[in-house]
Amino acid sequence: MDATDAASEPRWLIHLPTTLTRLVEATALAVALRDSLGHVTAIDFGETTLSEEDRQFVRTRIWCDARLPGDARCPRPADHDGACGR
Repeated sequence: MDATDAASEPRWLIHLPTTLTRLVEATALAVALRDSLGHVTAIDFGETTLSEEDRQFVRTRIWCDARLPGDARCPRPADHDGACGR
């Protein structure tokens, strides 16, 4: 499979339910997962969103993820103040 074929393949999402009941706790877990598994290139943490169990169609973005020079992405929180940065 070449790069063109890989780009047209569907990406898969892993829905990971938790027992957490507060957005701040779920966000802290997402941060901890990114900190501990950030080296795994198959995981796109920049696209991480959270949703309530019974309202999964309403998603809260965790990180800004705007493109930066050099193909990097902004790791700051979504809706942050000021300029994007590393």
